[in-house]
Amino acid sequence: MKIVSWNVNGLRSVLGKGFCTWLAEERADIVGIQEVRAQEAQLGPCLESIGGAWLRAFSSAERPGYSGVGLLSRLPADRVTTSMKDAAFDAEGRVQIARFGRLTLANVYFPNGSGQNRDNSRIPFKLAFYRRLFDVLEPRKRRGDPILVMGDFNTAHREIDLARPKENVKTSGFTSEEREELDRWIRAGYVDTFRAFESGPGHYSWWSQRFGVRAKNVGWRIDYVLASEGAAKHLKRAFLSPHVTGSDHCPVGVEVEDAIVG
Repeated sequence: MKIVSWNVNGLRSVLGKGFCTWLAEERADIVGIQEVRAQEAQLGPCLESIGGAWLRAFSSAERPGYSGVGLLSRLPADRVTTSMKDAAFDAEGRVQIARFGRLTLANVYFPNGSGQNRDNSRIPFKLAFYRRLFDVLEPRKRRGDPILVMGDFNTAHREIDLARPKENVKTSGFTSEEREELDRWIRAGYVDTFRAFESGPGHYSWWSQRFGVRAKNVGWRIDYVLASEGAAKHLKRAFLSPHVTGSDHCPVGVEVEDAIVG
């Protein structure tokens, strides 16, 4: 089973940049997308172009043109929820938690902590979001259920996960408190699936849109698939797809045994 996550930086935009061709060629079973940036009512033509073979579910932000997540699946979901029982978080349309048999799959667009003035003023909100999601998933994790948390985490975990760590220690996405929160998830038993297979440098999932930055691979790895202990035993492969363009992020994903759902 192949499960893929991609921050598309606007679904309507990426559809004009080969999204449907990529979707057909990727042969994924489940695709989670982030930063949809549209209300579901605005997505009619987009959804028609994707085709009818997919279960399609979206959660939009109350603010127009902002945030939003979507789930495309060839498998029927038993349930998809979009609330973390917190109005401030729910208003931003950042979470879908789907059940596929035993598997819990969270498709998440974690907040950026920069704030409007790039003063890191939104880091407390971002960290509270992380902690709330952790708490929502924790009862299932303690039962040993397989859980995958995928999406744009907006945090580079280690120095190896961005091209210029020393220059960014005070930048949201690489501050010590944000990195410590990811550490907390790892200490609690979540596995960074990509690092389970690849320990080397130079692997990134986001690049600034300034000219030449992506070509020089001056990037950050801020998109992840985390696996609970119950899910990690089913892992077969994890990957990044930096050759896929159309967004400032690239797709990331895992291949897992079919038994993860059963």
